[in-house]
Amino acid sequence: MDGELVRAAALYIESCRAEMEKRIVGQRDMIDGLLTGLIAGGHVLFEGVPGLAKTLAVKTFARITGLQYKRIQFTPDLLPADVTGTLVWEQATGKFSVRRGPVFANVVLADEINRAPAKVHSALLEAMEEKQVTIGETSYPLPQPFFVLASQNPIEHEGTYRLPEAELDRFLIKVLVPYPSPEEEVRILHSEGKSTVDAPALEPVLNDQAQTVLKNAAEQIFVDPQIMTYIVAIVTASRPITKLSGAAVLKKNDIEKSREGLYRYIAFGASPRASLALYRCARIHALFDGRGFVKPDDVKAVAHSVLRHRIVLSYEADADALDTDTIIARILNLVPVP
Repeated sequence: MDGELVRAAALYIESCRAEMEKRIVGQRDMIDGLLTGLIAGGHVLFEGVPGLAKTLAVKTFARITGLQYKRIQFTPDLLPADVTGTLVWEQATGKFSVRRGPVFANVVLADEINRAPAKVHSALLEAMEEKQVTIGETSYPLPQPFFVLASQNPIEHEGTYRLPEAELDRFLIKVLVPYPSPEEEVRILHSEGKSTVDAPALEPVLNDQAQTVLKNAAEQIFVDPQIMTYIVAIVTASRPITKLSGAAVLKKNDIEKSREGLYRYIAFGASPRASLALYRCARIHALFDGRGFVKPDDVKAVAHSVLRHRIVLSYEADADALDTDTIIARILNLVPVP
């Protein structure tokens, strides 16, 4: 691992955090989630109540990267063409022309994504997975890099739709955005009196060169084969359909306990896409710490954000008031650390 490359990446990471903090108070997990999505080239889902600066954070991030940014407000009456674009009849030429939708951008904010119906999500799914959009009979490639930053409100369910599991699986990570601390909220009040003119200007610290350095540095982070086995063991242990193979990676004394105390709470486990995401995010977390290799703690640190939207809980979990993060914590306790 090139030490110079790691140090250069660390400088860009700190510069990004410093620029984001010109507009965002606190919310380090959200800022690091944005950085992770950019470096890994993956989509990020943010969940939090209104007023926690999710939209402002995405707009600020787009500014400091210099990438093209578009925002889509998802509503129940949204149509697929409102996202992808459509064919328009040109009277003068007697032909159809393509009018591209807001998804043709580098950074797309899907605001309140759970308010749109299934047809819209099916159109967005092609863009997220294939990096292209089909309008009429022709497929058009999306600008590169391309990633979707989506937000959803966890407390208001009227007029909302549950996101399809296939779409959720396409999100690299799901970040929970908490309330600010009392100290941070006081800082927010102090900044309220400042006008946009007085606010410090944002610098495009994550230009094309910086993004290339960050991606190259992440790709060179060393991952020991035992860490790879550990990653697969965690994901495998989340699958109740493979109880025997899943239990094989657990501590022998905890096999029966895991079956009774864990698998009855899980309806569906994580797919191999989760293993890939856990692998990529663990490398990026090591990069955030300025290390050239991945430790088990890196895997544990990103496990919740990688798995919380990929594990489907059973009715028993709802009855016992257990959430996905609790189940993930139990999995991490059961799988032996290398």
